[in-house]
Amino acid sequence: MDRGRLSGFLFALSAFTMWGVLPIYWKLLRAASPFEILSHRILWSLILVMMILNFRGNARIRKGLGVKDLLLLMVTSLLIGGNWLIYVLAVNSDRIIEASMGYYINPLLSVFLGMAVLREKLGKLKAIALILAICGVLYITIDYGRLPYIALSLASLFAMYGLLKKMSHVDPMQALGVEVMFLSPLAMGFILFKGSTGEGSFLDGGLVMTLLFIFAGVVTTLPLYWFAEATRRIDLSSVGFMQYIAPSIMLLIGVLIYGEDFTTAHIISFGLIWTALGLYTFSTVKELRKTPATTWR
Repeated sequence: MDRGRLSGFLFALSAFTMWGVLPIYWKLLRAASPFEILSHRILWSLILVMMILNFRGNARIRKGLGVKDLLLLMVTSLLIGGNWLIYVLAVNSDRIIEASMGYYINPLLSVFLGMAVLREKLGKLKAIALILAICGVLYITIDYGRLPYIALSLASLFAMYGLLKKMSHVDPMQALGVEVMFLSPLAMGFILFKGSTGEGSFLDGGLVMTLLFIFAGVVTTLPLYWFAEATRRIDLSSVGFMQYIAPSIMLLIGVLIYGEDFTTAHIISFGLIWTALGLYTFSTVKELRKTPATTWR
């Protein structure tokens, strides 16, 4: 394996591992409200993205972007902001397992959106996989007596985000900069409001809490940067297969570290979803064998 591909796999492994262990980080900030955590995540991400872009020599994050690009990024900023908020809410309300389910469902939902919006063809195995995933969600819905709305919200928002990013041709880091820039006025306004009322955790929560808020930008931006670098160095199918590292780590953290219940209903529901993912992966491998391998560098 050449050094470029090796570095690509290492970037992907680093990104998905960090995404997987993030529940532990957000648990450390549990004393703060989810909206305050989200606000700091946005603000410090903007600062770090601007530093990265400045280092790369393109500090003007809106340079070369047209009105259509900006409108698209405005929508994606709302989608990713909503995803970040629901994720923190899930972690700090002891629903890490349900959050992990969302990221298992996400690629299958992306398949559905590709078929419905982009008119992509859906093979028999992928169709069966989609049906099995739906059955898994329906089973746990019946057992819960309610929809697993956190899982479905996370999967839906991120699948829509991925769809719109696929339709965009903006540099990933530049796009992230614009997205957090759109969200930053609300974030800054909320942080100032909380500070003025004496209810904010930043600075008043002690040195450790303050540092955790500041580094929220690092744990948000770095895995996205690593992910973008991975897609430039290895084929997208390899990146796709590795994406299951994150929800698998999340599931283990929820069960083994935080003691969340993993019931018989979870076993059956996740079993259906894992079977669906197995069929999806097998179908993807078959398709790749019919086409020349592509390496992104």
